[in-house]
Amino acid sequence: MTRVGVVGAAGRMGTAACEALEAAAGLELVARVGSGDRLDDLVQASVEVAVDLTRPDTVMDNVRYCVEHGIHAVVGTSGFDAQRLATVRGWLEDAPGIGVVVAPNFALGAVLMMRFAALAAPYFESVEIVELHHPDKTDAPSGTARRTAELVADARRAAGLGPAPDATADGHAAARGEPVDGVPVHSVRARGLVAHQEVLFGGPGETLTLRHDSLDRSSFMPGLLLAVRAAPSRPGLTVGLEHLLEG
Repeated sequence: MTRVGVVGAAGRMGTAACEALEAAAGLELVARVGSGDRLDDLVQASVEVAVDLTRPDTVMDNVRYCVEHGIHAVVGTSGFDAQRLATVRGWLEDAPGIGVVVAPNFALGAVLMMRFAALAAPYFESVEIVELHHPDKTDAPSGTARRTAELVADARRAAGLGPAPDATADGHAAARGEPVDGVPVHSVRARGLVAHQEVLFGGPGETLTLRHDSLDRSSFMPGLLLAVRAAPSRPGLTVGLEHLLEG
């Protein structure tokens, strides 16, 4: 049995994660850490893998604590840019054998959508991303949208494609979205939404739209359990569940 702790256990995602872990074979939920609790509870409970489902302003301290105390980490918290990922890699250099999995999205359908987007990217002249989430989400663009844009941009560069055509000259620049590695990302926040994303491709005479919808937080649990089981056998930093599907 792998001993697991959840940081951010009182939140909606944390509550769902605790329920999934309690029902999962081969995993034992031994620590629930809320906003008023100490991270030392993870050590006292002999946690082997910690799941972080907190906030962008606290997640880095939590990951550093886990790495320094020999605890593998699975991170579902948003806010990870290239600089933060580089910082985590630096911490892991001094902690051989410790694995950290940063998952922009735990939904397996979303992971496949990102993979399909990377496959389609070389074949279309234009690409834009629209991500839609509930208004309680604290970051924009979402981690999923950022990761999708990075994968799409990498695939376009490998194919020798230049910037997508855009003759916009008048109006406010923000109307064209936030450029992420050259890909415009538009963020929508509205009550009633959970987590949704569209990747829109365009070429001469045709368009292709890839869309994924998470209608309930239960959609994230299979991927979360996959990451928890994989983290101890993947030393170093893993970004994205697609690498776990390949393995």
